[in-house]
Amino acid sequence: MPAYVIAHLQDAAPHPDIAEYIERIPTTFEPYGGRFLVHVTPHEVKEGSWPGAVVVIGFPGITEARAWWDSPAYQEIAPLRSRHIKGDIIMVEGVPDDYDPTATAKAMRATLPTD
Repeated sequence: MPAYVIAHLQDAAPHPDIAEYIERIPTTFEPYGGRFLVHVTPHEVKEGSWPGAVVVIGFPGITEARAWWDSPAYQEIAPLRSRHIKGDIIMVEGVPDDYDPTATAKAMRATLPTD
């Protein structure tokens, strides 16, 4: 199942460290099959607020995503970003191609009280 690293980045001002981070991060993905799916492209807020930028990195699975995050190559460059950009970063496993949300709804309904 695919996995994703999703970053909501805020207060990102241009800085030489950030330019270096962006230049170096793609090579850290290679051993783990990662790639940018979204990289600081314009976004449209439909509900709530979402100031800042969005980054989504896709991996073949959660094992690869975790291995990338923990890798010496990524940990070496992570401070180039974290010293200059505030944000929240999550890692999440995707759903299989045949995912059926109605099964989730059915399970939820089974837990609801009946009148």
